[in-house]
Amino acid sequence: MEIQSSTLYVVPTPIGNLADITHRSIHVLSQVELILCEDTRVSQKLLKHYNIDTPTKSYHMHNEHRTVDRLVEQLQQGMSMALISDAGTPAISDPGFLLVRACLQSGVYVTSLPGPTAFVPALVQSGFPTDRFVFEGFLPHKKGRKSRLSQLAEETKTIVLYESPHRILKTLAQCTQVMGPDRQASISRELTKAFEETVRGTLEELEAHFTTHTPKGEFVLVIQGKN
Repeated sequence: MEIQSSTLYVVPTPIGNLADITHRSIHVLSQVELILCEDTRVSQKLLKHYNIDTPTKSYHMHNEHRTVDRLVEQLQQGMSMALISDAGTPAISDPGFLLVRACLQSGVYVTSLPGPTAFVPALVQSGFPTDRFVFEGFLPHKKGRKSRLSQLAEETKTIVLYESPHRILKTLAQCTQVMGPDRQASISRELTKAFEETVRGTLEELEAHFTTHTPKGEFVLVIQGKN
């Protein structure tokens, strides 16, 4: 596969296990002129593992607004770039949307490769209906959080949320209060890693579990829709 000039390649990277990457992704990362990384230090572990020595540049939520225009200009001038995040698919609860939108508005070709994203395995192994679901990503930290949870309490489709280890107990407590203690849910953490774990039960049971088991890793919370 020949790498095209003036093209942004959106490349998913493993969410834990370094073997979870496609041959095509390795080829693209090896052949483009520049790789945009959420954190170059994190990405170097993957790149070194596959002997990829393509130059990298930092692209993250704190600098994306001021760097987008220059990156689009370079792409218009003929550069080929790959966009990756620390883990998973860029722009899915990670930086990337602004750059993709700016490229499309400027006539730069964008192509997204298929690959890892944490919510898919968590959803599939939750045991809840997967034909229709709502992906919420991270809930608002403060403003709008309670109102969003109240809206989700009435949702009949399966609900998928991302959460951090230091906020998971607060989220479970709030979900228990708003949706009821008996609402069924599933939590997956450390997906594809050595200590991968999925815990299923009611919201109240999950809250009790992680009260006595220190939350570690990144969490995907899957909640059954309202019956």
